[in-house]
Amino acid sequence: MLSFFGKILSKKKPQEEEQDPMKKFLIVGLGNPGPKYENTRHNIGFKILDYIAEKEEVSFSTEKLGDIATFKFKGRTFIMLKPSTYMNLSGKAVNYWLQKEKIELQNLLVITDDLNLAFGTIRLKTKGSDGGHNGLKDIQNTLNTTKYNRFRFGISDEFSKGQQVDYVLGEWGEEERKELPERLQKSAELVKSFGTAGVSNTMNSFNGK
Repeated sequence: MLSFFGKILSKKKPQEEEQDPMKKFLIVGLGNPGPKYENTRHNIGFKILDYIAEKEEVSFSTEKLGDIATFKFKGRTFIMLKPSTYMNLSGKAVNYWLQKEKIELQNLLVITDDLNLAFGTIRLKTKGSDGGHNGLKDIQNTLNTTKYNRFRFGISDEFSKGQQVDYVLGEWGEEERKELPERLQKSAELVKSFGTAGVSNTMNSFNGK
């Protein structure tokens, strides 16, 4: 017969078996599904996640409202999401996976293209307006807040008047394609830093680089 202390020692502690929720992160790349959009500027969010998945040797699987891939790095779990809802309805997928995985809003990072930044410029922010970006606008409306982390990747604004849609949904130019690999690597480093070093340190280390 076990003693009182034996009973205590034999009990399992559920909290020790479950992962610390603060060490789990939802990384959302914005884009449009399908081969038609694969290499367009608007899909840089998808492209960055695809690059990370390749380097981490993980694959995306089709789940509810998006494609999901997960990897671990320095004790953190990174859940990468490519919404299948199309850009203008991104908020539905983001909200669903935040709730499903019980991830705190502060551990959400949304990757998006930005016309107001020169090509390849990377900038991490903890809040802000949607800047006219329909994906961010829907996320803001769905989560009912502008205070969530977003990683903006510059695609520049080198288009003629009235050509914005064609430019954003157009494919990368020759010079951009040459520079993309290095920019994708730097973007992957930013994502890992976000989860391990924290948002403030990551902003100091990567913004404008």
